[in-house]
Amino acid sequence: MRTDLRISWDIPATPPGLAGRLERFMGPGKSRSENVVETVGLLGCALLLAAGVWSSGAARDWSTAQLVVVALAGLDLIGGVLTNATNAAKRWYHRADPAARRARLLFVSAHLVHLAAMGLFVLDGDLDWTLGNAALLLGGAAAVEFAPVHLRRPVAMAVLMAAVLVNLFWLPVATALAWFAPLFFLKLLVCHLVPEAPLEGAARDA
Repeated sequence: MRTDLRISWDIPATPPGLAGRLERFMGPGKSRSENVVETVGLLGCALLLAAGVWSSGAARDWSTAQLVVVALAGLDLIGGVLTNATNAAKRWYHRADPAARRARLLFVSAHLVHLAAMGLFVLDGDLDWTLGNAALLLGGAAAVEFAPVHLRRPVAMAVLMAAVLVNLFWLPVATALAWFAPLFFLKLLVCHLVPEAPLEGAARDA
């Protein structure tokens, strides 16, 4: 038995109003170390993404509005991967509450807006890319969410790999946007939908 780790599903109380809703959206009870990792990871990966996109030269052909959409999508996906991987998010989105499944699926479905913005606006109305990825998202989410709980992690990994491969060979985009699909499906199918025990060290930081 591991003595250096413990599992805690206890969800701390949240304040009323907008502050409480925001805290629940991000995951109540996030520790200082989780916040540090999120902040450093977001800044570091965002800088790498910006440098990569700029060095590719593709950004010079985009309008200011397209640049804004790409920048917002990048920040959302990087931040979303990190946030949804935290113990705080796992405790909240996979809590023992009949409404939790509905909340997870609504969260995933809301990201169809991301696909529409990228496909129809940044990719100049590419319906094949938009509809293809929408089908991968909804089908993949259903496969993960309704799989037996002990199989959800490998099912999510299988669907993630399938989505990445489909995007590489049948729904390709310019190199400057090749990051979108892997981060998109990683955030939603693996980080958000897979239930994982909220592990804490023996001395949890506040």
